[in-house]
Amino acid sequence: MNDNIENYIQPGKRVHLVGIGGVSMAPLAEVLKGKGVTVTGSDMSESAAVAHLRSLDIPVVIGHLPESVAGAGCVIRTAAVHNDNPEIAAALAGGIPVFERAQAWGALMRHYKNALCVAGTHGKTTTTSMCTHIFLAAGRDPSVMIGGTLPILGAGHRVGQGDTIIAESCEYCNSFLSFAPTVAVILNVEADHLDFFQDLEDIERSFRQFAELIPASGGYVVANWDNANVRKTLAGFQKSLFRFSLTDHDAHCRAENITWENGLPTFNIVVHGEKYAHVSLRVGGEHNLSNALAAASAAYVLGVPGEAVEKGLDAFTGAGRRFERKGTYHGADVYDDYAHHPDELRALLTTAKTLGYERVLCAFQPHTYSRTAALFDGFAAVLKLADITILADIYAARETDTLGMSSQKLAQHIPGAEYAGSLEAVTARLAELARPGDLILTVGAGDINLAGEALVTPG
Repeated sequence: MNDNIENYIQPGKRVHLVGIGGVSMAPLAEVLKGKGVTVTGSDMSESAAVAHLRSLDIPVVIGHLPESVAGAGCVIRTAAVHNDNPEIAAALAGGIPVFERAQAWGALMRHYKNALCVAGTHGKTTTTSMCTHIFLAAGRDPSVMIGGTLPILGAGHRVGQGDTIIAESCEYCNSFLSFAPTVAVILNVEADHLDFFQDLEDIERSFRQFAELIPASGGYVVANWDNANVRKTLAGFQKSLFRFSLTDHDAHCRAENITWENGLPTFNIVVHGEKYAHVSLRVGGEHNLSNALAAASAAYVLGVPGEAVEKGLDAFTGAGRRFERKGTYHGADVYDDYAHHPDELRALLTTAKTLGYERVLCAFQPHTYSRTAALFDGFAAVLKLADITILADIYAARETDTLGMSSQKLAQHIPGAEYAGSLEAVTARLAELARPGDLILTVGAGDINLAGEALVTPG
C-alpha cells in the first residue's frame, strides 16, 4: 500500500477497524475518535472492549461482513486478519486502502512530542508498564499502549492529554518498523519468532532498523549493555545512545548499593555518576532490576525527575500474567506467568528459587510447534531448574504440527519431568502434588493459566 495513512486519519474522515476489540485495536479506535475521526469496527465476538467502544458511540458489528466496509475511507486490520477475510476482500475489490494496525499507531505517534517505544525479545510488557507508572507519577498524562493488562489502568491502554505516548513495540512481522519512536528502548535481542525471521542475524537487522528510526536530533536509543546481542546490533550506531547496565561501570545508568530481601531488590539508580533515584521494587528477580533501569533511563532522557521514578516504581506490583498471584491450594501458593522463551523461563525459575519455598512446581505449556522445535534444547535445559516440571500439550496458536514436535518429546529430555497433556490433566496432577510450602507456577503464552485458576476456584 503506497498511500500515506496520514491522509485518511483526519477529522471528518471515516475509518473502519477489522478486529476492533483487540488489545491494541480498541485503544487505537479511542485515540482516532478523540482526534475527530469517524470510527466504525467489527469483531468476531462480544467483549468488554466492544461494550466500552459502543459506550463511546463507536458502532461495532459482530461478524465480518463485506457491507461493513462500504463508505469507509480506509480499513485498518490486525496482523491476524488476512486478505481472504470478507471485509478485507471487499475493501481491496472496492479500491479502499487497507493499512496495518502498526502503521496507524506509527502515524499517531508523529503527533506526540515524545514517543517512547519499548522493544526487546522479552520484558516489553513489564518495562512499558513501569514507564507508565513513572510518567503517571510525574503528572505527564501519557497515552499508553501495552500488550497486557496493567492494574493501575484496569486495561492495556490509556488515552491521555499529555505530549507523550508510551507503546510496547513488537518485532514480530517487523511491525515496530512502522512506529515513529523518539526514544527507542531495546531490552534484549534473542532468537524468537523464527516462523517469521530467518535467524538471529535477521532479528538483529530488524532491531537495528528500529533503532535507526529515532530522529538524529533529540532522539535516544536506550540500550541494555548487558545483552551481547544488543551491543552487536548497535555496533557503530551514530545517533544518541544511552546505555544502562548492571555490570558495566562505564554505562550511563547503573544500579548501586543493591540489597535483597525476600527476593526483592532495593538499590540506587545512578546516572552519569550521580544518584538519580532510590528504589525498592515490589517485583523480584535480576531481570526486573534491569527492566527498572530501562524504565528509569527512558524517564531520565525525557526529563522526568527522580522522585517520580521512585514513586512510580514503588507502586508497580506487576502486569497481568507476569508472576501474577492466583491464590492458594492445599497451602501452596499458585502464580501464573507468561514466560514462553527459555531466557524468560530462566529468569522466572531462578527468581522463584530465591523466594524461600520448599519446592517449585512448574506446569509449562509450550507455545507453537515452530518455537518449541527452534528452542528445544533451551527449554530442556532451563526446565530442569524446577523441582517438578509438568508439561501440557503444545499450544498451537496459528500453527499445525508439520514438525513432529510434542510435549512428550520435550519431557523425555528433562530429568523427572512429567507429561500431562490436557489442561484438566495438568490441574489434576497439580492437585495431587500440592502441599504446604510449595510454589505452583503455571507458565506459557497460551491458556495454561486456566489450569492454575481451576485449582484455586471451587466448582
